[in-house]
Parts: sequence; C-alpha cells; structure tokens
Amino acid sequence: MKAVIPAAGLGTRFLPLTKNSPKEMLPIIDKPAIQYVVEEAINSGIDDIVIITGRGKEVIENHFDVAYELEKILEERGEKEKLNEVRKISEMAEIFYIRQKMPLGLGHAIYMARKHIDDEFFAVLLGDDIIVANQPCTKQLIDVYEKYNASVIAIQEVEMEYVSKYGIVDAEEVENRVYKIKALVEKPAPREAPSNLAVMGRYILSPKIFGYIEKTKPGKKGEIQLTDALNMMLENEELYAYVFEGKRYDLGDKFDWLRINIEMALKREEFRERVLELLKKLTNQD
Repeated sequence: MKAVIPAAGLGTRFLPLTKNSPKEMLPIIDKPAIQYVVEEAINSGIDDIVIITGRGKEVIENHFDVAYELEKILEERGEKEKLNEVRKISEMAEIFYIRQKMPLGLGHAIYMARKHIDDEFFAVLLGDDIIVANQPCTKQLIDVYEKYNASVIAIQEVEMEYVSKYGIVDAEEVENRVYKIKALVEKPAPREAPSNLAVMGRYILSPKIFGYIEKTKPGKKGEIQLTDALNMMLENEELYAYVFEGKRYDLGDKFDWLRINIEMALKREEFRERVLELLKKLTNQD
C-alpha cells in the first residue's frame, strides 16, 4: 500500500508564522510535525509515500533529503549519535513529491497523486494532524480495510458544540468501533449534525475516489472538497468509519501545538521533572 500526505495548505490559522514557514514543519520538541506523520506511515508498513506540496514548501523536501555538509561535519566531530539520527531521516522511506500549484482543497490535493497510486487502495494522512497511539492509527485502518475490503475513515467522538469544526458521519455501528457510513456532512451546525462522530485526518481510500473527485464541483472558496467526492462514491461503494484508539492533535490549532509539546515533553525522561517543576511553579503564582 502507498500513502499520500497532503501538505500544500496555506496554514492561515497559524499566521504570521506560516507566512514563510510551513505549518507541517512546526517543531514538536526536536522533530517537525510532518516527520511524525511519515513515521506513522512507515510504522504501518508503508514505505512508498507521496507528499503533496505547494509554494514555499521546499523545506519539507530538504528535511527528508541527504544533508551532505551537515553529515560531514558531524562525522568529523565524531558525533555518531547525531549523525545516525540525521541519516535515518533521509533513509526512512521512498518519498516522492508532487506540487499542487494552486490551493484548491483537500480533494484536489489527493487527486494530484492519482498517477502514482495507479489502481490500488491507498492511505491518506493529513500532514498537520498528529495521532499518538500504541498501534499507529493508519495500521488500525488498514486492519479494518483488510476485513471489509472497502474504504475506511478514521473518526472520533467530539462534543456536540464542536461538530461545526469537522466533517461528521451519519452512520450505523456494525461492530465495536466500526460503522457503516450512510452520508458525510461537512461542518454542520450542532442542531443539524447527524451524530457527534467526527472525521479525523486518516483515510484508506479506493482508487475509484479519483473518478469521483473529477466529477466534484468546487465548493466554498473554490475548493474541491473530499467530503463531496466521498458522498458521491457512497452511491456505488461501501464506506466504513473506525473509532481509532489514540489521541489526535491538530497542528493548525495553536493551543493543540502547545499541548502536544508539553505532553510529549512529559513523556521524555530528560524533560519530565523539569517540565513538572516549571508547571507547578507557574500555576502557584498569584
């Protein structure tokens, strides 16, 4: 299975930082966000990855490329641990890049990968969504796909007051955590939402989705919405949703970025006690 990572968005929710720096490169302690996403694909058994980039995203390509000068300096200094870490980044997978020349929406970004995917199911991992889980979220979806031989979307419950921020599924449960989707609604008002099951940034999709994206008319802001294409596909194919196990962070949200840095730091022995001490000190201030 191959993976597509859309990373061409403008990142307007994180301005002014994203004026010249991709939100996918936001640091989570000492690694950029998109590296976590690539590592999730690899840990799910996928080593053929397409990243959809856009203007100003060259730094993403540079991050996963060989850094000859840096490697030479580290080698000369005898800093083997750092050298191995840098080399591992460029060797972790076969990564290809396709440029989306205009920001025309998630559906269009995925469509850009059609020639690389050919005629096989593929994974989609949004480049600014990080999911921390014991078993990678994408691997959880692959397991469901292999059982039902159909497209699968990652979902989680959200509070009803927040459904207007997400795509929401109208679905019926067919087994524990697995739902058969009847329709998807993009960012409904709470009173109009069919459920509180929200679509998160992971998918296993049939290659037939490309044909439906071709037929999808642009929606708000002139963007081609994946939700519209999926609803069209539902007329002819089964589509499932899976309530994945794990915690999702939206790196387009400034508080989520702060939260993941703090929570990741608490998981690392080198930082845990110092972070706890700092938080205790700050919360005890008048």
